Amino acid sequence: MEKVAIAKKRNARISKKDANTVFKKLRGKKLDKAMRFVEELLAKKRNIQGRYYSKACKTILELFKDVKNNAEVKGLDTQRLFIKRLVANKSFTFNLPKSRVTHRGRRAKMCHLEIEVEER
Repeated sequence: MEKVAIAKKRNARISKKDANTVFKKLRGKKLDKAMRFVEELLAKKRNIQGRYYSKACKTILELFKDVKNNAEVKGLDTQRLFIKRLVANKSFTFNLPKSRVTHRGRRAKMCHLEIEVEER
């Protein structure tokens, strides 16, 4: 039996570039440490190159909670989970409707997020 848990989020309303910037700092870390790092980014106690990536961190934290729950259901020890794979793939883009101030719309960015953790 493989000791792996996966969680996916389709069409997350965050930039792929921001997600990859945060993911780069989290690859290979223990899940608890990664969650603590993202919470510190949200609380603005820590930054990545002077930025906090609040919107991306909220979505990534939800994804971490989902994968932790999936691991519990599979019977894995949640204290020994390490991040095996973090992926952000481009989804479709669409134009947000125009307003009275801006006469043309704004492009909305979306991406698919995927996380895979393993018990070591």
